[in-house]
Amino acid sequence: MPSGLPANDTDFIARSSYLVIDDFQGMRSMLTGVLKACGANPRAIDTAANGPEAIQLLTKKRFDIVLCDFNLGHGQNGMQILEEAKFRNLIGPGCCWIMVTAEKTVDTVMGTAEAQPDAYLLKPVTEAVLTSRIAKIRARKETFTDIDRAVAARDYLKAIRLCEERAASDKVNAIELLRTKCDLLTQTGQSDKARQTYEKILASREIPWAQLGLAKVHMQAGEYDAACNLLETLIDRNRNYLDAYDSLAETYQKLGESERAEDILERAIQLSPNSHARQRVIGELALRNGKLDRAEKAFRKTLKLSEYSARKSPEAFLGLARTVGSLENPKEALSILEQMNKVFDGEDTRIKGKAVEGHVYHRNGMTKEARDSAEQLSAMLERGNTRQDSETAREMAELLLATGHQEKGLNLLQSEIMNNPDDERNLDAIKQVFRKAGLAEQGDAVVESSRKEATRLMNAGILLAHAGNHLEAIGKMRDAVTKMPRNVRLLLNAAHIMLDYMEQAGVEASLIREVRSSLLTANQLAPNESRFVDLMARLEKLTTRNFT
Repeated sequence: MPSGLPANDTDFIARSSYLVIDDFQGMRSMLTGVLKACGANPRAIDTAANGPEAIQLLTKKRFDIVLCDFNLGHGQNGMQILEEAKFRNLIGPGCCWIMVTAEKTVDTVMGTAEAQPDAYLLKPVTEAVLTSRIAKIRARKETFTDIDRAVAARDYLKAIRLCEERAASDKVNAIELLRTKCDLLTQTGQSDKARQTYEKILASREIPWAQLGLAKVHMQAGEYDAACNLLETLIDRNRNYLDAYDSLAETYQKLGESERAEDILERAIQLSPNSHARQRVIGELALRNGKLDRAEKAFRKTLKLSEYSARKSPEAFLGLARTVGSLENPKEALSILEQMNKVFDGEDTRIKGKAVEGHVYHRNGMTKEARDSAEQLSAMLERGNTRQDSETAREMAELLLATGHQEKGLNLLQSEIMNNPDDERNLDAIKQVFRKAGLAEQGDAVVESSRKEATRLMNAGILLAHAGNHLEAIGKMRDAVTKMPRNVRLLLNAAHIMLDYMEQAGVEASLIREVRSSLLTANQLAPNESRFVDLMARLEKLTTRNFT
């Protein structure tokens, strides 16, 4: 055991549980020996030789400290094990995950950094280095454990309050606490407060994360030129700051400059080529820009990189099938969709695949097969209870309109408009679907009438509430939410009316749950909505007053 280590750190090491992950038995033995020398209890050390063994152990037991090699031979690498452990909540906020590797290449270092382990150590690992790093990680973990728990419970107001309280007394972690607070302010729609904090920090010195945060605030406010200028400067001065590349690409897309978005991500993958998520976005942008060969390459790379990833998604299969279908290879496109259905379960995936299948047939002149796919898609939509994203809804509607299912296509687009009546980019894309179907004038009329109907349904409950008929108003809002479950303004208005009612008539546990669900759904759909935090504060006040 190293001398000079504080007693609380020595105690932490002695009582912690450990998992050592390395594909070589000799290295597992060596790392186990180092842990014993640090003061770890030998009976509290487990080992794994590969990803499946590690995940099995993580599923059965909560570990305090994990030492994981990056390169584990065939199958998952260390970064992918960490990714899966986080994705499946197999490690808690207090777990110290240390990547231990002999790899020094830029690709490995950058890729591992993106997975965000608590530390990255190069072999050989000494007792002094390991104990020092564990002590530093532990100190930070203790500061943030309660904050992380509040965030996991989606109690963002509590998390912000804890950040403020601890930043006032914890000078060592004050900057990181401030950073977390700003992220939470932005996430809960308090962009003005976040902006003020970022600008105050940057007035004294340039800090990359504060510049990135301010750029994101500009983006939320629709100030895309200001965001671009800030991000371009940030990347010029910090060429390895990959999050800035992703945000700049997103900003370019908001400005309709998909070529520039693709170019900036190409620069990012030169730095870190093993991000399957970034490769997939490049594929989508290249496909949108008509660069089919580049799109095909990016999607195939995505599938290869994500083969052992817990975060792999059907989107890469769908993108590759669209691309190959556009390259006039329908047989391979259909084979890719079959492969996707073997890898992924779920009605959502099958519905998306059926829509892409129909488009593959349609683009390659296979009219009968396209109509059959559209019929099957229509039946799946009728019997299913799935909620598709806007882009998927438009793709399905486009197929239905192109194959003679006009009424069903119109219904799908009307629902999409009513759920997102204020999203001008989405509305323009919907009008483009109508134009492709030769229904431009009808499309304009449908957009206008659907927006009016959404307003009418929302106002019906609001007017009743203003007249004091809260119970009837709540019923109307519930009816509207059934028809427009992704309408953020409606979800917030419904929560507001229910809170008004409970503040006057008393708290009902079922209404508390309903309000919380509405608010969290709205926040998930639109994280920058400023009303969220005020309504959540009212909810917490009612809950605290009546259930404590």
